[in-house]
Amino acid sequence: MSKTVTPYNDTRGKKEQVEEMFDNIAHRYDFLNHLLTMGIDITWRKKAVKYIGRIQPKMILDVASGTGDFAFEALSLKPEKVIGFDLSEGMMKYGREKAIKLSVSNVVEFVKGDSEKMPFADNSFDAITVGFGVRNFENLEVGLKEMHRVIRTGGKVAILEASMPKNAINRALFSLYFGKIVPVVGKLFSKDARAYSYLPESVKVFPEGLEFVKILENIGFRKVDWQPLTFGACAFYTMEK
Repeated sequence: MSKTVTPYNDTRGKKEQVEEMFDNIAHRYDFLNHLLTMGIDITWRKKAVKYIGRIQPKMILDVASGTGDFAFEALSLKPEKVIGFDLSEGMMKYGREKAIKLSVSNVVEFVKGDSEKMPFADNSFDAITVGFGVRNFENLEVGLKEMHRVIRTGGKVAILEASMPKNAINRALFSLYFGKIVPVVGKLFSKDARAYSYLPESVKVFPEGLEFVKILENIGFRKVDWQPLTFGACAFYTMEK
């Protein structure tokens, strides 16, 4: 079992700490997300949405939705409904503001809740997306089982997650950037000293690549595959129920 890393290293559960962290940085999240990834995160989401688009999903669930970037990207598929599901009310506040600005509040809905206890019926969704969120689950397998429960048979799941490059040079550059530069920039703009130090710490202990694929297969997902993106800084996982 991998080591548990939490944002503030206090006695509270990981969920409570993650919720507080995202509430704290919500006002700067979009700006910092695009800045620190140099905008490449946009192309990653487009790739994931193209994958779930193969089945023309009408009901889409975006887990750990935050401010809804993945949910809004999924609108390109012309779904009937996209639900952004997240622990942080602070993050979803900005997502709802985006939905109003884009006049899509009738399609994109934000729901607060725990990924380990989703308030949705079995087989409710055609597709699920998760952008850099499974790493924040308190109980990884419980959250993944919930995703498996609420997606219909034949439905597709696309997960993007930060990862450690395997190439020695890329890994060294990644460690320098995410271990030294990102925490400083994150603290400067978000005013949360721990949030952007937690990022590289949590990436290091997350079961990635084939190890994560095995977990997904044990949950019951089929046709599980993965590929590294942008020199291994991001891992793209795909699967079906």
